[in-house]
This record gives sequence, C-alpha cells and structure tokens, in this order.
Amino acid sequence: MTEPRGRPPYPDVLTPAEWQVLNLVRHGLPNRRIAELRETSVDAVKFHIANILSKLEADDRAAIRGWPGVPAGSPLRERSDPMPLTPLGPIGQIAREVADTPRSERFYRDILGLPHLFTFGNLAFFDCGGTRLFLTPPEDGTVKPQSLLYLRTDDIQAWHAELVARGVAFEGAPHMIHRHPDGSEEWMVFFRDPDGHLTALMERTRPKA
Repeated sequence: MTEPRGRPPYPDVLTPAEWQVLNLVRHGLPNRRIAELRETSVDAVKFHIANILSKLEADDRAAIRGWPGVPAGSPLRERSDPMPLTPLGPIGQIAREVADTPRSERFYRDILGLPHLFTFGNLAFFDCGGTRLFLTPPEDGTVKPQSLLYLRTDDIQAWHAELVARGVAFEGAPHMIHRHPDGSEEWMVFFRDPDGHLTALMERTRPKA
C-alpha cells in the first residue's frame, strides 16, 4: 500500500504556523514585520495568509483579523461555561516605542534593574511590580513622544543616588509634589531613557505614628 504524500491532516482548522501568522495579523502587524518576527520570508507569510483565507472562506485580511476562532488546546477553548464578567483592570501592560530594542533592554534590565520577562524578536517585556512593560520599535520607524512612566519606590533618595552612580542623568533632585492632609507627601524625580522618554521615580512618604 502506498503511503499518502505530504503532511498528515492537522486536527484543527489551522496549523500551528498558520495560527502564529493569524495572531500576528490580528495584532495589526504587516507582512514584513511578521516575517522578521518569525524569521521567514515575506513570501512564506503570504503563503500562510493565502491558506488561512482559503480555510476560513474569508474574503480579505480584515475578515481574518476579525475572526474570533481559538486554537484547539488553548485554555480559552477549554472553558466549558462562560465566565461572569468582572470589572476591567488593573492595567496589565504599558507599551513604549524604542529605536534600538537591545540598547533599551540593557537600560531597563541592567541600569533600572527591572525584571526581564522575555524577548521575542525585537520585542522586549519587563515586570513593573505586576504591570508588564512592553518595548517595541515603531511601525513607521520614527519614535514618537510617549506617556510619562512613573516607577514607584519605597526609598526615592536611595534609588536616586544608586541610579546616579549607574550613570543615569537626572533632571534635578527628588522634590515634593504634594502634601496630603494626613501629613504624607508625594515625592518625584525625573530622568530620560535612551530614547529620551521622560521617566520618573515616585514615593509617597507617611509620617511616623
């Protein structure tokens, strides 16, 4: 008996590679960026997208981007009953555009000491006390002004001195922003990351009982 040629049928609507490409399409990435992240050619990405369109009987890229399917074996698909909605939050992730991911990765990991979670291609992820910081190159190649990132600390003076010793140039000394009616004080100090994004240390001090 002659063995059938080609790959055996995959027990899901899409293959693992097609799911990877689909999720990157859903994320809004163009073919060239998808190829870079997967370390393949643009033609290979186009091939996978053509297969996805065919399998899902979709008309265009927008249709597959909005298709709500979930891979077999995913915990999302294994839920037997819908979960009741809970309030949104806390914030899970904050993104910052950076021109040079390895350079910024070294700064946030080695200088600021943020726990490095993982790096995927030119995307780097850090833990900020339970909130994830996501460093990504800009889509158009131009780094734009970003939201100010405030990092909370329990000893702003000690961290200011430590980061100065590590070569961070601050825009001044730690200073009080506000005193609350209970006597506690808000203190801040500002510096810039390698891309010039303004960043701050902040501490709320409380009077001794």
